[in-house]
Amino acid sequence: MAVRYTKAYVEVKVDFRPDGTMYPRCLIWEDGREYAIERVKTVRPASAQKAGGAGDRYTVVIQGQERYIFFEHNIDTCSDHIGKWFVEKPESA
Repeated sequence: MAVRYTKAYVEVKVDFRPDGTMYPRCLIWEDGREYAIERVKTVRPASAQKAGGAGDRYTVVIQGQERYIFFEHNIDTCSDHIGKWFVEKPESA
């Protein structure tokens, strides 16, 4: 049986570089656990292949393991909310 994935919206602490680039520093899971982002390897527009949706895909290193986190842009450019962060999470059985 194939594993199904869903979007899990998470809090991400972000620094902004002088050029305006977002640099995620810490991911806060749904239960409040915090995971330091040790390194950002790449950033590129991409779809979330497992859970659906699209945005900027950040390839990051957390606890020595490569992971993807996504920034989903808000299409309403007049909103105070520029977007949301999510990860692809396996659905519970």
